[in-house]
Amino acid sequence: MLASAGKRETRFHGRVEGHEQDCSHPGCEAEGQFRAPGNRRSGSDGPGDWRWLCLDHVRAFNTAYNYFQGMSPDEIEQAQTPFGGWERESRAFSANGSPPPRWADFADPLDAIGARFARQAEERKDGRALSEADRKALRVLGLETDTDRKKLRQRYADLVRRYHPDRNGGDRGHEKALQAVIEAYTQLKSRPAFAGSS
Repeated sequence: MLASAGKRETRFHGRVEGHEQDCSHPGCEAEGQFRAPGNRRSGSDGPGDWRWLCLDHVRAFNTAYNYFQGMSPDEIEQAQTPFGGWERESRAFSANGSPPPRWADFADPLDAIGARFARQAEERKDGRALSEADRKALRVLGLETDTDRKKLRQRYADLVRRYHPDRNGGDRGHEKALQAVIEAYTQLKSRPAFAGSS
């Protein structure tokens, strides 16, 4: 019991035991047992490179590491969104006989997973995927799933004319409906299902 407790105290997360490579920090002759990201980041051309460091130098590296270094403000904002990186497809998502959803078509990971099990009758004829939030927005606007961008814009304009106080004689009784219409249109207007259609 004491031996296992002692062993637990000497372990460090990320240590690769028996790795025979010197620490890559200049002038250090200690064994490099910890892997740290190198200068090249992961990207479309493959995974990034790695370097091996000793415990002292990996601690120093971790203290100074800045994931966002070299990124533009837009790239930093994109990386900090709740679903940052979700648009990249994963090889681990098995098709099991049916085509998997395209991750980039969804803002919410759960919508992408749910789309895999959606009934064919609910799909668009052009094959473009709709998230559950997209379907809800279409219901608010009273539109079918196969609606194109032109019909979406026309329906939005009609409903705004109907519910906006400046257009309906000052009647403010439809403000909630107007807000729901605006939110639904905002949800749909830039979605992949409506991009590029007339």
